[in-house]
Amino acid sequence: MTETPNVPKYYRVRTELESILAELEVGDAIPAERELAVRFTVSRETVRQAIHELLVEGRVERRGRGTVVASPKLVQPLSLRSYTEGAVSQGRVPGRELVTFEELGADADLAEALGLAFGAPVIHLERVLLADDEKIGLESTHLPADRLGAMARRFDPGTSLYAAIRETGVVFASATERIETVLASPREAALLDSTTAMPMLRLHRVSLDTDGVPIERVRSLYRGDRIAFLTTLRE
Repeated sequence: MTETPNVPKYYRVRTELESILAELEVGDAIPAERELAVRFTVSRETVRQAIHELLVEGRVERRGRGTVVASPKLVQPLSLRSYTEGAVSQGRVPGRELVTFEELGADADLAEALGLAFGAPVIHLERVLLADDEKIGLESTHLPADRLGAMARRFDPGTSLYAAIRETGVVFASATERIETVLASPREAALLDSTTAMPMLRLHRVSLDTDGVPIERVRSLYRGDRIAFLTTLRE
C-alpha cells in the first residue's frame, strides 16, 4: 500500500478495500481482517475502522462471522406515495411486521399535529418495514380515531396503509416532512436487527387532505446503511 502524507492509515485501507469491492459481487465475502492487515501492513484495528466506515455506508454487511458485499440501498422517493409504491418501483418486495396496534388519547404535541382536542382518541400503528425480507425501517403512525378508526380496526397491518386510507375517499394533498440523523434506542436497534452505534435517518411527517385537514402524523426510523432518499427540486 503506497504511503500518502497526512492521510490516515484507515482511510488508505478503505480506499484499497473499495477497489477490492469493485471486483466482487453482492454476497461475496471480503478477505478476513487478519489477511487484510498483513496485505496492507497495518494493524487489525486500522482494518476494523476502515471496514466499519463501509458498514455504516451500507457497502458491506456482517453475515455470521464474516463480512460480505451488501446489496444496493433501497432508494425511496420523497413523495406522497406509500412505502409500498416506492419499494415496488425499485424492484423490491415490500413487507411489514406489526409491533404495536393500540388506541390512546392524544397528548399535547399529537393533538396539535392532528388538529384534535387534547385527549381525543387516536389510533397508533407501529410496524417494521421490510424490503426483500430485510428489516430497513420502523414506522410509527398516529391517525385520528373519529375519522379513520373504523378503517384502522379492519386494516391488515401487512398491507399498504395509504391504499387503505385512500379507499375511504380521503385524498392526500400535501405533507410537511423533516429528516434528521439520529442514533437508535436499544429497543429500536433490536427491532431493526441493528446496533445503537449505526446512524439512522428519522423522518417526521404530517400529511394533509385537500381541505388542509391532517390525516396522519408519522415518525419513521430508517437504517442509514440500507436506504437512501431521493427528491426532485423545481423552481
